[in-house]
Amino acid sequence: MLPRNLQEFKATLRANAPDKNWPEALRAMWHDAKNDWHSGHELVDRKNDELAKWVHAYLHRKEGDEWNAGYWYRQACKPFPKITLEEEQQQILDFILKN
Repeated sequence: MLPRNLQEFKATLRANAPDKNWPEALRAMWHDAKNDWHSGHELVDRKNDELAKWVHAYLHRKEGDEWNAGYWYRQACKPFPKITLEEEQQQILDFILKN
């Protein structure tokens, strides 16, 4: 079952793994929230939908690779954010959980 909001999402972080029935983008964000960049990146690395590209961009931005992040933001049709990583994380999670 998908979390309905950010609070429910954060409660899932006590688990050892995300629900395998969740969309890949949400599972990637779960791994990111657990400080497991590599597992999150692996889930979106070869995906072609705009949401996966957005998550991919965010992960590279978080990694500090602005050049690669910029490429993925362009692929996702998103401008490079001028907000904090935490704010972008919330934006992505809000988008996923509301759709």
